[in-house]
Amino acid sequence: MAYTIDRYPCEGAPRLGAMSLHPEPESVSRARRWFRKFIAPYNPTCSVDDCVLMLSELVTNAICYGESEDPWLVRVEWFREATSLRVEVHSPGIPASVRLRHPDADDAHGRGLLLVDSLADSWHAGPSHLGGTVVSFVVADAWSA
Repeated sequence: MAYTIDRYPCEGAPRLGAMSLHPEPESVSRARRWFRKFIAPYNPTCSVDDCVLMLSELVTNAICYGESEDPWLVRVEWFREATSLRVEVHSPGIPASVRLRHPDADDAHGRGLLLVDSLADSWHAGPSHLGGTVVSFVVADAWSA
């Protein structure tokens, strides 16, 4: 199995869902599909398409840049915090290596975090409570007050 889904988060907990994905290219489309499916019942008023695009970029980066000598997974978690949506992507690796780049027009890579920076209300990279790195984004006013 390439992924697992937490279909039933704890009652009253801010976490709405989570999934674990193998670090392989097919996991990016799985993350998009499953996030879209499991966020829908919560009826967010924000652009789910924008959230899926940002998630796709962060999962792609996690797969491309995650590092471990042991087998590992990419962990995605999403939370409701008051009216905001926070999405986290956890992977092994060094948090200091996550940085916003400003690629030249002919560069083939380096636009993922730039895209997240332009669409999200905020984003953060740092040490993950699971070990390794977490990169997250927040969409404010994802739900009505």
